[in-house]
Amino acid sequence: MPLILDTLSEPNLPMPACPRRTQVDVDLLLLAIEALDIGGSQAMLVAADQLSLKTVIKGRVQLWRLRSTNPMRRYSQRRPLTLMEAKALTLVICHLSKQLTVLIRQLLLGYQQLSDRQLTLDHHFRLASTVRRFRSHFRARMNARRAGVIAYSTDEKLDELAITLLTRLLFCTGTHGPQRLWSSLFDGEVV
Repeated sequence: MPLILDTLSEPNLPMPACPRRTQVDVDLLLLAIEALDIGGSQAMLVAADQLSLKTVIKGRVQLWRLRSTNPMRRYSQRRPLTLMEAKALTLVICHLSKQLTVLIRQLLLGYQQLSDRQLTLDHHFRLASTVRRFRSHFRARMNARRAGVIAYSTDEKLDELAITLLTRLLFCTGTHGPQRLWSSLFDGEVV
């Protein structure tokens, strides 16, 4: 087991696997990274290598299998996401978020300025492009018949989700970002 995984605590869960909400959150955060960075899926593999997580995330197929534990996915696997796998994905998310910090801050600042002026996202080219890419990825990969996906059936709801995910990515770029994100993934799940 890679030593870097020890930086994240073991949550006191009733079951040894990750709860459903954790599986969904991890995959959606990775989806947001893909919307920010066109080469995001390749960057995830590079990050896994840089963090010495190749024993957990062996390659593209293994990464897809881990992400497919999200029950909202079109081709969802029924197997649970283990804590070790969730830790590895959390560290990858935080590593890539740190690399994208400047962009994330610019997009959220642009969003705040648009909100203050009561303008739509289309008035900020980069933000509109990122949100549009997120919507496209979400619709292509999620099962439209699942209740959790139906809740995001409109562009406005998906735009809100994308902004929320950008905020969460910024949240994990700061001091102790991986630990804070890790704790937030189990908020309300720990006994």
